[in-house]
Amino acid sequence: MAVLKHIRGFIVFSGLTLNTIFWLIPIIVLALVKLVLPIPPARRLFTRAIMRFGENWVSVNRYILAGGGALRWQVRDIDELKYDGWYLVIANHQSAVDILILQTILNGRIPFLKFFIKQELIWLPFLGMAWWAMDMPFMKRYSRSYLAKHPEKRGKDLEATRRACKKFKDTPTSVINFIEGTRFSESKRDKRRSPYRNLLVPRAGGLAIALSSMGELFDAVLDVTLVYPGGVPTLWGLCCGDKVRVIADVHVLPCDAQLIGGDYGNDRDYRRNIHQWLTGVWEAKDQRIDVMRADSQSSARVA
Repeated sequence: MAVLKHIRGFIVFSGLTLNTIFWLIPIIVLALVKLVLPIPPARRLFTRAIMRFGENWVSVNRYILAGGGALRWQVRDIDELKYDGWYLVIANHQSAVDILILQTILNGRIPFLKFFIKQELIWLPFLGMAWWAMDMPFMKRYSRSYLAKHPEKRGKDLEATRRACKKFKDTPTSVINFIEGTRFSESKRDKRRSPYRNLLVPRAGGLAIALSSMGELFDAVLDVTLVYPGGVPTLWGLCCGDKVRVIADVHVLPCDAQLIGGDYGNDRDYRRNIHQWLTGVWEAKDQRIDVMRADSQSSARVA
């Protein structure tokens, strides 16, 4: 049985890989054509076509996983979302499959999810080209030690990110940020002395960059809470048919004026506003996870 399970995993993983290659080839071709087009309306048309291909890629991934019979999800409070809106998506982070889950449950309900990527990753074979083709915003971050030696570079990373985000002004866009910066574990929680039961301490830097770069475009912030009642899954386990149940709770939060367009690095008031807002969101999320888990256990006992 173990051998059959791993054969199944190989087949499903191969299907996901082939599907990725199938859709990313035309995406890259369209992006190269768009690059040389001098007419803005035509460029916007190509951008929308690229996003449609991306959505098709996610949809086929969903069918491949459904064919494996492993993934079941329950989504709450998702009806008020708009496909033609601009959203900043924030979520707790537990597993390497979180982004796959979020793409699956939000696909077709909001614009195709994009995420900030370190500029160095653009040189990754194939994937870097694909991310560039899909207009993922690349971030150039300088370390504190580097800035200490080169103070003239201070703020240049934010300027570069803002320039990268200008392309989103003409096309509805969703940008996702995992606020914790890494996947949650109890050992990390204890090591970092997190005051939360189910979360790591949130890091506001990425959120601030998104809000500073394109906050005036966002219709709302989508606060997504992910809970895996049967345990945190792995990608290989999902491919092998491990039964994975996920509950996603979506809260639509207003994009308050005090969060938009500030200078996180140099404006203390703006930095305090970001931290106070994010602390409130994270406290509510921590309590929500407890409630979602309790409800899930009650449902399992009834069933």
